[in-house]
Amino acid sequence: MIPRTIFGLVAAGILVNPLSTVAQNDAVHVIPVSGVIELGLAPFVARAIREAEAAGARAVILELETPGGRVDAAQQIVKAVSQSTIPVYAYVNAHAWSAGAMIALAADSIFMGPVSSIGAATPVVGDGQKAPEKIVSAMRGEFRALAEARGIDPRLAEAMVDESVAVEGVVEEGKLLTLTGSEAVALGFAAAEVSSLEDLLSTVDLAGVAVVTASINWAEHLVRFLSHPIVAPILLSMGTLGLIIEIKTPSFGVAGAIGLISFAAFFGSHMLVGLAGWEEVILLGAGLIALGIEVFVVPGFGLAGAVSILCIGGAVFLALIGSLPTWPDVVRASGILSTASIMVIASIYLLVRHVPTKGRGIFLMASTGRETGYMAAPPRIDVVGVEGVAITDLHPSGTALISGERIDVVSEGGFISKDARVRVIRSEGYRHVVEAV
Repeated sequence: MIPRTIFGLVAAGILVNPLSTVAQNDAVHVIPVSGVIELGLAPFVARAIREAEAAGARAVILELETPGGRVDAAQQIVKAVSQSTIPVYAYVNAHAWSAGAMIALAADSIFMGPVSSIGAATPVVGDGQKAPEKIVSAMRGEFRALAEARGIDPRLAEAMVDESVAVEGVVEEGKLLTLTGSEAVALGFAAAEVSSLEDLLSTVDLAGVAVVTASINWAEHLVRFLSHPIVAPILLSMGTLGLIIEIKTPSFGVAGAIGLISFAAFFGSHMLVGLAGWEEVILLGAGLIALGIEVFVVPGFGLAGAVSILCIGGAVFLALIGSLPTWPDVVRASGILSTASIMVIASIYLLVRHVPTKGRGIFLMASTGRETGYMAAPPRIDVVGVEGVAITDLHPSGTALISGERIDVVSEGGFISKDARVRVIRSEGYRHVVEAV
């Protein structure tokens, strides 16, 4: 209930209108698209466009300054731009490379700022090499479709993605196309070069209108923080450790609550940014059910345990790679899972080695040496040599009262009757050997 409430508030925060106090009917909304394009940015752009439409804005300007990023995040932004009911202009303030060029192509018109460039959109894998032809072909088709929809020469868009595409007089085969501001205008790729945002507004006959700049709200900051590649493995580690500790303790407590909240924070944030869907949630639920069967119904690691590991691990991995993963996304997801696994193993090791084990703990102090066999408890040196009274007949096992404590004992010399005096001669874990006095 708590995780659902938390993420209900987060979702509500994304849908609220923080600009409602300043929005005007006769205004232009500027949406900054800067830095690496990732899935936390897509909901912000979509929300800002919806707010501009609701406010009756004259236009939306995407101020682009990005080296690119995730393809699936760019596709979400392209969808929001394409579905806008008001004009959307792309202002390349510095550079719009890779996924940034895709977003610019989705706008009604592209305007190039001073010392700006656009292009270099070929997809790459984790080591920086060109992606397989299947991925390149998909990107090339996406760029071609966007260019055709905007009346731009599709060969120029394809040449930005694939160096095998040559455009006579522009780029030769074997070189990837990147255009400066003046080149983009000369080739009809961009509408005009502008010196500033004010110059752009004058160019589109919006000089003097109010400018409203969108900003990320608290909910989007929270979601982007929780889905960050550094925070994600910490959440996974806390969730896993919490469940492990909860399994080893007799009742539901703080560890279990922390584990559930951590998993809810991980999957909830990834659902809100579009990485995870109900498929991952169902897979996680199946894994937790299998884990419960393994713990409470058929103790001991078996088929249910293996199924739980596969389901939970699969849900986490799918939530990390998104709906249209590239090889860098797979590498990133593998790195997060590996980091989380190392953190869990290290934490369990520290618990075993350094957490005090007096009383009932979640780990047993056990010795499995060949000489001593298996010992499930440390020897009771404090009772060796102490005398007491047998409170049951010992034949040879029974119970004795030693220093006011009832202890299970075993007679070394055969039968000893009730109420006889006995002495502990040695302690072997839970086995205390006595002799008659």
